[in-house]
Amino acid sequence: MTRTVVFDPLVSLPVIWGLLALAGLLVAFALYKNLRGWHLRALAFAVLALGLANPSLQEEDRKPLNDIVLLLVDESSSQGLTVRPDQSAEAVARISAEVAALGNTELRVIRFGDGPENAGTLAMTALAQAIAEEPRSRISGAILVTDGQVHDLGLAPALPAPLHVLLTGQKKDWDRRLVITDAPAFAILGEDVVLKLRVQDEGAVPKTMGGQVSLKIAIDDQPPTEFDIPTNTDLELPVRLPHAGMNVLQFSVAAVDGELTDRNNAAVVQINGVRDRLRVLLVSGQPHTGERVWRNLLKSDPSVDLVHFTILRPPEKQDGVPVDELSLIAFPTRELFVEKIKDFDLIIFDRYSMQGILPMQYLDNVVQYVKGGGTVLVAAGPEYGAVDSLWRSPLSEILPAEPTSKVIEEGFRPKLTDLGKRHPVTEGLEALGPKGGWGRWFRMAEVVPLRGQVVMSGAQDKPLLILDRVEKGRIAVLASDQAWLWGRGFEGGGPQLELLRRLAHWMLKEPELEEESLSATANGDVLTITRRTISDKPVGDLSITGPAGAVVKLPMAEVSPGKLVLDWQAPQLGLYRLQQGDLVRVVAVGPSAPREFEQTLATGDLLAPIVAPLQGGVDQIENGVPALRMVREGRPAAGRGWIGLTPRDAYVTQDLRVSPLVPSWLMLLLAAALAVLAWLIEGRAVRRPSS
Repeated sequence: MTRTVVFDPLVSLPVIWGLLALAGLLVAFALYKNLRGWHLRALAFAVLALGLANPSLQEEDRKPLNDIVLLLVDESSSQGLTVRPDQSAEAVARISAEVAALGNTELRVIRFGDGPENAGTLAMTALAQAIAEEPRSRISGAILVTDGQVHDLGLAPALPAPLHVLLTGQKKDWDRRLVITDAPAFAILGEDVVLKLRVQDEGAVPKTMGGQVSLKIAIDDQPPTEFDIPTNTDLELPVRLPHAGMNVLQFSVAAVDGELTDRNNAAVVQINGVRDRLRVLLVSGQPHTGERVWRNLLKSDPSVDLVHFTILRPPEKQDGVPVDELSLIAFPTRELFVEKIKDFDLIIFDRYSMQGILPMQYLDNVVQYVKGGGTVLVAAGPEYGAVDSLWRSPLSEILPAEPTSKVIEEGFRPKLTDLGKRHPVTEGLEALGPKGGWGRWFRMAEVVPLRGQVVMSGAQDKPLLILDRVEKGRIAVLASDQAWLWGRGFEGGGPQLELLRRLAHWMLKEPELEEESLSATANGDVLTITRRTISDKPVGDLSITGPAGAVVKLPMAEVSPGKLVLDWQAPQLGLYRLQQGDLVRVVAVGPSAPREFEQTLATGDLLAPIVAPLQGGVDQIENGVPALRMVREGRPAAGRGWIGLTPRDAYVTQDLRVSPLVPSWLMLLLAAALAVLAWLIEGRAVRRPSS
């Protein structure tokens, strides 16, 4: 039972203070007039004010509440290293026993693991949630069992009691980790990109560890290359990407006996290879309507460097003017077709015929250019079947279609072949046409395909677009010069721009347009795997090898002809190897080393700024679990071998009774008696002088 004197005013406090001010003036006036009963009047006013304030006796029946100690146990991945699980278990058992021995104290054990989406150890978030679930007036202290590697320090809550940290780990711990300090997301093909990395040895590194380490570097699924590099030194590594699109670079150093973990001995960098500028050589054999379409199309793209070589004088014009005198300046044919031919990404022959302008040796250079990895597109017209056709030049060695010398001049709608519906260059183009179908063309050269892939057909189902690979290079033949009709919108037009864009990208070996390809993109921990094929045979199951070496085989569903897609949730972060037949693809889900393993050495430095203002302490479990003591609020709560808790003395009121100390009527009667007594004394003082 607790008794307390409280005031329960009968009127509002402003009224009481106003009456006291008035009473003070009256008493001051009586004192000024030298009235003998002024002190009785003052006492009467005081009694009246006290009566209005109504002093009461409050009696509370209180029930004491136990104090609460929060014990947060870090069970993240880094806490599973070496002896840390045993140390955590020892600390929990010791703290539980000591709290049970204190009496009037309860223990709340909160366990938390890795944060979602590779967020790391969210100890402060767990502490804030634990505080929110308990009355703050009962929290006597919080104890955090962790390795100190906490990743949400900015979310530290305001704690009404001391916070202590018990560190796992050992003084002899050390670790080696590979750190990529700088890596671009994009790089230009054909140019070196510089990556900055460091192999860092941290902790109690044995003296037997040398200052050199072997670094392995692999791009995609290629065999790795090894280099000897120094440790604890920032290095700059120049890398040249082998292909456009996403390139996965893998870096790793071998695990060493005694280090905490090898999960941070590898790193993965994904760099998207892009072309700086597309260098195109357009060779037009004669002026025609489609020539301007080619030129406008290529010049409209700021990323294209175009060199246009046009023969303005038709071969049937016999005026006796020498060929080398038809221009103001000599056209640099030798420079283009001999010295700098390898600088071009694409060469287009637009209705070109043999007119004695380019020597046969130059065209042979074009053949060697294609075999060495170059690309050529032949947009053919009626001249393709003539006696001066490109077919009758050294280019016939690589051309995939032989002309029959027949020109078909009739209206026809280009269409995709069965193979074209599956080929990535033309797949889905039908959906890009107008409602009534693509617009008609009216002329094409009849050709006989010798090799390659016929993806579009024209009049009388004759081959219209043929694609072929020649050793390291690629070549395409479009057997019509009327693609410009689509660009003009004739009869609704057609997907001219998209067709030529895909065709150019296929010839430039863009990975997403390969006929047989396996690609994957990661969105969080979900892999979207795409398989393209031009074969109508089953491709078989997809084999997925995880970071730990586990292999999963899954079927893929066909979503369109030649395109199969699979969405798969990766069970863990790291590097995955995808294989289907001869196709292999490497993709990274998140970082190669989860955030939990970026820093693995136990340390109290990160939590010290949070613990210090709360009068707590940081102790290593390796030195023994500290004992618990009770300390007053505001006093230091940590010392050698002990940590303190603050008693909260919380309670809940079960019953409350309030009764006046003096009845109101008695206070009023006493005030009236004092006022009458003052009047009587002053009355007698007035009558005495008259006698």
